[in-house]
Amino acid sequence: MKFVSWNVNGLRASLNKGFLDYFKETDADIFCVQETKLQEGQINLDLGESYEQYWNYAVKKGYSGTAIFTRIRPLSVRYGMEEDFESEGRIITLEFEHFYFITVYTPNAKRDLSRLEERLVWEDRFRHYLQQLDKQKPVIACGDLNVAHQEIDIKNAKSNHGNSGFTKEEREKMTNLLDAGFIDTYRHLYPERTDIYSWWSNMPGVRARNVGWRIDYFIASARLASSITDAQIDCDILGSDHCPITLTITS
Repeated sequence: MKFVSWNVNGLRASLNKGFLDYFKETDADIFCVQETKLQEGQINLDLGESYEQYWNYAVKKGYSGTAIFTRIRPLSVRYGMEEDFESEGRIITLEFEHFYFITVYTPNAKRDLSRLEERLVWEDRFRHYLQQLDKQKPVIACGDLNVAHQEIDIKNAKSNHGNSGFTKEEREKMTNLLDAGFIDTYRHLYPERTDIYSWWSNMPGVRARNVGWRIDYFIASARLASSITDAQIDCDILGSDHCPITLTITS
């Protein structure tokens, strides 16, 4: 089975930059996007009859939002964590026979860290949510987690210590998640690979010089480790300030 995750930073804009070409080329079983920046009815996305579409819209217009396109019909669908109403459209959970699949767009702590405390509460809730699901069946969670976990995951680690997405607190929360029985699938396969990133600032020349951050992940229950056959970061795919990431597992 092949999975794809991509923060498109506005799906309508991404459609004008080759999104559908990449979608068709990857031929994924499940393809999910974050930061759709859409309201219901603002797009009619024709992906063919083989894909079912699930959308979680933010209440605020032009903000956040997630979607999953799947060839496999889920047993159940949940929007948000637990049974809460989640107004920013950040999480969708699909239940399948043998696993749960979650796409997530983690809140940014903001440049001035004004949302850091809220972000840390979110991290604890999200870890607990995945742990509860993992008690029932294995979990695959993916998306923009808005954190570079280790120094190997960011180009300029020294100058970014303490900045949003690379604070000690955010990185520790990612460590806590992995210590709770989950793996970073890319690092599982490529523990020492450097200069591979999934997000670049829009400042001129930054992406061309590959001054990036790896903040998009596939996280999986540790017991799925032996099923992972491939994990990639498609750095050459444009259309967003993020690039797509992929995961392939034996079905």
